[in-house]
Amino acid sequence: MSRTAQELTPSWLLTALGLAATTVIAAACWTAGHVHADASLLTVARFLHVAFLVVGLGSVLAVDWFAVLWLTGKRPLAGVLDTAVALQTPIWAGLGGLVVSGLFLRPDLHSPLTLVKLGLVVAVTLNGLWAHRLGQLLETHRDGTVPRRLLVLSGLAATVSQTGWWGACLIGFLNSQGA
Repeated sequence: MSRTAQELTPSWLLTALGLAATTVIAAACWTAGHVHADASLLTVARFLHVAFLVVGLGSVLAVDWFAVLWLTGKRPLAGVLDTAVALQTPIWAGLGGLVVSGLFLRPDLHSPLTLVKLGLVVAVTLNGLWAHRLGQLLETHRDGTVPRRLLVLSGLAATVSQTGWWGACLIGFLNSQGA
């Protein structure tokens, strides 16, 4: 069943969610500066951070892999869309879990590298909301030809997603080596 333009998530709602998510991330940064985790809590937070990374990034990779299979003619678009819908919850849970567990990891908010990582987290978050809209637009072409513009926008969203997730992962690894 295809969605019509009237069934798209309203732009105002996506904008409000983006503002709320950005506010939550900013609040998490402020809170992180006031949380002093002991050694055992720090160990648990590190484990949870890695676990949430596996859940979130793993789900993103699965969606993007199905997209590659579709682009190479090995899977139908419906498979990508169904996978993306099914994995939205673990993607958002992984991202949210990373933000919460990161509160306890003693981030150096004066480090330019950490600030870049936080920027990537915000970019991934906002891009995820945009990807939701793109998925809805792709749904209208589930059984037909996807317009070039929508393909390009989807490719751009996937590029931002992969760059953001892997960039934040790399920076987290580099920061952990200094600890």
